[in-house]
Amino acid sequence: MFTGLVEATGEITSLEPQGPGVQLTIDAGQLAEGVQIGDSIANNGCCLTVIALDGSLLTFEAGPETLAKTSLGRKEVGDSINLERSLQVGDRLGGHLVTGHIDAVGSLDQRIDDQQWSTLWFRVPGQLTRQMAPKGSITVEGVSLTLVDVETERFSVALIPHTLEVTTLGGLQVGDEVNLETDLLAKYVEQQMSAWPASTPTDV
Repeated sequence: MFTGLVEATGEITSLEPQGPGVQLTIDAGQLAEGVQIGDSIANNGCCLTVIALDGSLLTFEAGPETLAKTSLGRKEVGDSINLERSLQVGDRLGGHLVTGHIDAVGSLDQRIDDQQWSTLWFRVPGQLTRQMAPKGSITVEGVSLTLVDVETERFSVALIPHTLEVTTLGGLQVGDEVNLETDLLAKYVEQQMSAWPASTPTDV
């Protein structure tokens, strides 16, 4: 479980094919201190397990499902990655509850820059916006954000200068793909609503 508060950005140093998947090594800088093999790290919001470490270098394995269903499948050596270690019991929950399980890949549809601030519009599969509401939460590339406007197939978020500077979101250009995870509570609400039988008129 994560919070969507990015702790650091790392750089992909190698991508080695491994059967149908890939072995991914990231230079995590100081974030690697104290990390152990078996720890869960969110990579652009996608939960991966550390399988090897060497100083600041953390190595993960990403299977074919992960590569096909997340933006990690299109990453290259040298690309930056948002990193967050898993939540510990007793930690402050500054963002919102994030599972690290990506729901869909969206794309940047529009970017409106106003000096050091930005409003970003993302295009998403229509079924995903049923789990969104203005002022609700969304995770984009592992970053916990507040929804501003929600339309049928896209939504907007307003980013402060700090977020633009310390995460990969600041470098996004129109057309770039992003990992999306909707709010966990919204998923349960939609599931319950869809499972609830439609009410029928009763005779009086």
